[in-house]
Amino acid sequence: MIDREQVHKVAHLARLDLTPTEEEQFTTQLSSILEYFEQLGELDTTEVEPMTRVIEVSNVTRPDVLHQETDPESILQEAPEPEGEYFRVPQILSTDED
Repeated sequence: MIDREQVHKVAHLARLDLTPTEEEQFTTQLSSILEYFEQLGELDTTEVEPMTRVIEVSNVTRPDVLHQETDPESILQEAPEPEGEYFRVPQILSTDED
């Protein structure tokens, strides 16, 4: 199915430095995988709907409700370092000119 030369070529393209033992091991493993895919290709899947998962999974989320806060004082109380009626934030730009 797949030979050692092909494994060596793919390893080279992927910039993998495989030892001869690893090349032999990957040759055997990849051949087994490809044989299994050939078996799967023989199955009749015309009546099977495509799916992304074998089991049904759904996310548990809360409703996204817009809540507008109109009281500036209550908003500023949540700030770590309020300064008057403003939010104090860390300085990100330097004022020093070199």
